[in-house]
Amino acid sequence: MHYIGLMSGTSADGIDAALINLSLGSRPVLVATHAYPLEAAIRGEIQALMRDGLNEVERLGELDIVLGEMFSAAANGVLRKSGLTKKDIRAIGSHGQTLRHRPRATHPFTLQIGNPSVIAERTGITTVADFRARDMAAGGQGAPLVSAFHHRMFHSPQRHRVIINIGGIANVTSLPSDVAQPVSGFDTGPGNTLLDQWISLHQARALDEAGQWAASGRASKDLLGKLLSDPYFEAQPPKSTGREHFNLNWLQDQLKRLTAPPSAADVQATLVQLTAQTIARAIRRYLPQAQEAYVCGGGAHNRELMLALTASLSGITVATTETLGLAPDWVEASAFAWLAHQAMEREPGNIPSVTGARRAVVLGGIYPA
Repeated sequence: MHYIGLMSGTSADGIDAALINLSLGSRPVLVATHAYPLEAAIRGEIQALMRDGLNEVERLGELDIVLGEMFSAAANGVLRKSGLTKKDIRAIGSHGQTLRHRPRATHPFTLQIGNPSVIAERTGITTVADFRARDMAAGGQGAPLVSAFHHRMFHSPQRHRVIINIGGIANVTSLPSDVAQPVSGFDTGPGNTLLDQWISLHQARALDEAGQWAASGRASKDLLGKLLSDPYFEAQPPKSTGREHFNLNWLQDQLKRLTAPPSAADVQATLVQLTAQTIARAIRRYLPQAQEAYVCGGGAHNRELMLALTASLSGITVATTETLGLAPDWVEASAFAWLAHQAMEREPGNIPSVTGARRAVVLGGIYPA
């Protein structure tokens, strides 16, 4: 009943590997973790393939194998740390690296790479991958997929909780205390992705550590108003989005409409407010019964973002998932370990009220060891 989960998010800064035990009780227990960083050159290749370009199929094919090797190394790394052997692991759940997510295309599709055949071969462990495609085949958005795990891990019979995952894109999961009420969730919009892209452009840094650069600036009301006018924020759930929509081109288009563009630091401060306010507005509008909010993902380490979110959610308790027993960095990787278990047991992994799928379905293709 041990499983490994592998996750690389929109920021493409590294692979998170989490090894969990599902045999010790009603909730998964985190046994070991491993962070496998992605070199700047690989990150650049990933981000280049997130945009239209030349010779995409050839580049994608090679990167799929390269990332398969790296996901394998991450899985073997967490296995070594745990003191277990591959015989102790029932399966690996690999989210892969998303390159495209187009739920509103004429023929909706999603694409994650990090070849699962390579992972199964290099680790000697059965691998489950391509989780999002089956939900989309059933009419869903293919995201967010972590809501079922959030319910398993964080539900309270006494308090209505919201789990806020701030990765590259931010999403929320509503967990009513009454189990008769449906779990709901959706992507609220940009999480860290614009913050990371903006500081990379201006300071050649991967992220704004603790939000220090944002803290040196001042949010622009004019820019924030233009960013908040994007139709995505008014779209009704279920909904999901990605870097295909919220990227530097989108941001710079809005900046061009200003008569007096703000400084680079002021833009960063504005982007913090954009993430915080779009999350808070979504919760106020669609999840008004929420009493507690718990943050996971890299955004939990951005002090300025956490302060802005707490201010925007006045009256709601705001903390990180560390308070609930699982560190914010390891929630998503743990979720895909749990989704691998669901696939191996032929149990559904999606929640139709979250993704919009017609029915609950088993997620992922299984690649035997």
